[in-house]
Amino acid sequence: MRKKSAPEILSNALKMPDRRKLMIAGAGIAAASIVPHVAATVKSVSPGGPGSSGHKIRAQKRKLGSLEVSAVGLGVQNMSRKYDTSVPWRPEMLNVIRQAFEDGVTFFDAAEAYGPFEVERILGEGVAPFRDKIVIATKFGWNIDQQTGTRLPGLNSRPEHIKLVVEGMLKRLRTDRIDLLYQHRVDPQVPIEDVAGAIKDLIQEGKVLHWGLSEMGSNTLRRAHKELPVAAVQSEYSLLWRGPEEKILPICEELGIGFVPWSPLGVQFLTGWIDKNTRFAAGDIRAIESRFSPENLPHNLKLVTLLKEWAQKKNVAPGQIALAWLLARKPWIVPIPGTTNLEHMRQNTAAADLHLTTAELTQLNSDLQLITIIGQRLPDAVQVFSDVEAPVRS
Repeated sequence: MRKKSAPEILSNALKMPDRRKLMIAGAGIAAASIVPHVAATVKSVSPGGPGSSGHKIRAQKRKLGSLEVSAVGLGVQNMSRKYDTSVPWRPEMLNVIRQAFEDGVTFFDAAEAYGPFEVERILGEGVAPFRDKIVIATKFGWNIDQQTGTRLPGLNSRPEHIKLVVEGMLKRLRTDRIDLLYQHRVDPQVPIEDVAGAIKDLIQEGKVLHWGLSEMGSNTLRRAHKELPVAAVQSEYSLLWRGPEEKILPICEELGIGFVPWSPLGVQFLTGWIDKNTRFAAGDIRAIESRFSPENLPHNLKLVTLLKEWAQKKNVAPGQIALAWLLARKPWIVPIPGTTNLEHMRQNTAAADLHLTTAELTQLNSDLQLITIIGQRLPDAVQVFSDVEAPVRS
């Protein structure tokens, strides 16, 4: 029997009743958990300036709650599988991780769902020489068989399952504790207070130091923080998708919670790599995101044109403007651009050194107000896992 691609799975899921849709989409691709954090393509920059080869970022630090990390982190999700489903060369992935540390990165982001399991193994091997000098973040929440790595339908945040997952994470990451453990998606069957209770137990055992949530509903975030202080929220946020500004960022500011944007380069869109003629391969989730459809792409490229204009002014790459904009939003925002390329990594991390003046930010934000993005950020069968509110304890 022919194995179905991710777009086929989602297409079929969209035609099914809601409950069936949730199960199939979750089992087929673990929804948004498999969207890689992709970095920029290399652009020419001035020698010694941000993004140049060998440039080492200053020791800039930011706080996620009470957890201190580098101003820019590294998402390692696509180090086991790229958009085009090819497998990167493992030795080079280890090199990228280790060079990121040499360049000042101390914040590395993974998840059990990436692979599944394989990305945690790669990260664990990569950071082993300097484990005690960095912060490892990873995520639980998808229904994954812990023996085989098989994706099962839906989500699983039952307390006993969380604890089992963490044991596997510690082995794969070659560590005795997880610095920041996120719930990857909210389980609609498990009260968030029960999830927090399991994390409390793990904290008391020294296996977890801080916790966070990803793509959760706003009320669930408040309930979670009340039960056990949340260090960070991880959700999609970039110039391409600014949804968190409506509810989540204000809550984070109010409660002292850090914010970690995944896909801060807009699934590669903000790097300038995509143009109006770009079409995506089967299995690439962007192929089924309407914001990248042939009908909407030409309009949305106005944003890329604007970034290229600003990049020329500052003599940097478009993606660096996008990252600098995020960093300027709030001092507790820490983007985690990902890549499988050493030069792209250096370019992304160097964005921490790119300064936008108050006047420049005012002008850039004014320019951005003239552009509206058309199309959904995710297909319905994937979006169904975001903004979910956990059930109330009975």
